[in-house]
Amino acid sequence: MSKPIHLKDHSKDAGIVHRRLLVAAVLVLALVGALVARMYYLQVTQYEHHSTLSENNRVHVQPIPPTRGRIYDRNGEVLAENRPSYSLTITRDRVKDLPATFDLLKSLLALSDEDVEQAERRLMQARRPFESVPVMLELTQEQIARIAINQFRLPGVEVQASFVRYYPFADHFAHALGYVGRINERELKSIDTVAYAGTHYIGKTGVERYYEELLHGTVGYEEVETNARGRVLRVLSRTEPVAGKDLTLQLDANLQRVAEEALGDRRGAVVAIDPATGGVLAFVSKPGFDPNLFVTGISYADYGALRDSLDQPLFNRVLRGQYPPGSTIKPIVALSGLDSGTTTRSARVYDPGFFQLPNFSHKYRNWNRSGDGWVDMSYAIARSNDTYFYDLANKMGIDKMHDYLTRFGIGQRVSIDMYEEAPGLMPSSEWKRNKYKQPWYPGETLIAGIGQGYMLATPLQLAQTMALIANHGKWHRPRLLMDAEGIPPDESDTPDDIKLRDESDWGFITQAMQDVMQSPHGTARAAAKGAEYNMAGKSGTAQVVAIAQGERYDSKSLRERHRDHALFVGFAPTEKPLIAVAALVENGESGGRVAGPVVRAVFDAWVLPRLPKPEVEITDAPQEAAP
Repeated sequence: MSKPIHLKDHSKDAGIVHRRLLVAAVLVLALVGALVARMYYLQVTQYEHHSTLSENNRVHVQPIPPTRGRIYDRNGEVLAENRPSYSLTITRDRVKDLPATFDLLKSLLALSDEDVEQAERRLMQARRPFESVPVMLELTQEQIARIAINQFRLPGVEVQASFVRYYPFADHFAHALGYVGRINERELKSIDTVAYAGTHYIGKTGVERYYEELLHGTVGYEEVETNARGRVLRVLSRTEPVAGKDLTLQLDANLQRVAEEALGDRRGAVVAIDPATGGVLAFVSKPGFDPNLFVTGISYADYGALRDSLDQPLFNRVLRGQYPPGSTIKPIVALSGLDSGTTTRSARVYDPGFFQLPNFSHKYRNWNRSGDGWVDMSYAIARSNDTYFYDLANKMGIDKMHDYLTRFGIGQRVSIDMYEEAPGLMPSSEWKRNKYKQPWYPGETLIAGIGQGYMLATPLQLAQTMALIANHGKWHRPRLLMDAEGIPPDESDTPDDIKLRDESDWGFITQAMQDVMQSPHGTARAAAKGAEYNMAGKSGTAQVVAIAQGERYDSKSLRERHRDHALFVGFAPTEKPLIAVAALVENGESGGRVAGPVVRAVFDAWVLPRLPKPEVEITDAPQEAAP
């Protein structure tokens, strides 16, 4: 008998299908629930976060660099301004292939390998990859047109209008103003990156560096909407930047020109100070350099020429030049001797042409080998007698000289706002013991009395000694700044005034310095010839190379750069001083003949226009009879 055939159990199959549908429905519902939960999490819980991310893809915050403050002289002449310029900028994170981009730019703009290397270096110094960085400045109209035509091939490359620092007087104020340059890696570590967002330049030297905080201003920001390529579609909001403060300096452009012309092509320095305020009226260091070369990036060739020049145009002689002051310090040595009681006005010293220490054979020569006979203090200053000051220094001692001369600023930084200033050197026995582990010798005291030996001073310090004598000891630190939109410089760190036991000593020394220029035996009488006002001064020479005992200084046998430096200091008018000046001519040899006329030219330019005009007596003219 055949086996029964089992047919399909539909009810059982239906149950399986129903269970499978139920499982599938549960899975679908679970997935839908998970999707809804995820959407809730993203759209509700994480709304702020994701909306911010979304906005950042569309909205960007761009810094707006502030306009740098301008710099003026006391008469309103512009010394530093901002000139509009077109620059090529690159935003690093929008460029897919940097090497290819630079190759294309090189061919389009006819750039040299040095130009490309410099542009790449600037781009690599960028603080943030999303910031646009100027890699080429001062584009020509032709270059701008080439970039515009090929814009589609240069994503992340744009031409932007910006302001570039410009110095209209070029090298004439270079050492006083300094210059701005690109922010380097070392500066990046010290500056506030938020405050300097969008700013690529910073003060490097001079006024530009010292007053960087005032000149820079406050950065602004704007929110912009961009497309997928990063091009700005519209500005959503804007916070305006605050421009830097304009500075007005004490400098006088006309007096600066006169001082430079008087110095001519010679190497040297001239600094003029207003004794009443300490304001620096002229600041000349020659040779100079064009600071505009540094603003947009100086070439290797140009920098090499400046760096390797024998004349050292980058060297600030007014602040960094430390020279033996020579005889220019004799007036303050004399004052020190009077105030300390070491000598008197009438005390005389016999000068046979040299000075000898007891029990020593070495002769310390006077510049006048034949000697001046009996000399007192007034004659010694006017005649610049070395023997008198050898004797006075020997009686005072180096430590007493150190205590007095430092009060006048020798061996001290004297300025308010010139950070580059060198301190100079006023030696003492303690200084030599600490420096060289050696005792101080009497002969070293003698040559210190005439401003030689270890003693060093800057032209600014020498001008300040004259301002102090003109002011009768009233201290005003030299400063370049007059005001920053009404804000004067800080004078809280001013030294104490110099008080003498006998205040009439100021007038006595002033008269002796006037004799230097206007008495028959004065060493600089030629420089004061024909003057319409009284002036006080003192010449000096600073040895460059030593002369052996018994030998005479022979200019012709020395190389030009081994000859003595010429110095001259003074103030005018003596009755009511308006200006104090120090001039240095490197290898000029004669302070009275070479540096003296420089100071006289500066005196005339400043004093003559300020002299009271002579009253012209007007009388009634007789009437002619009618024909």
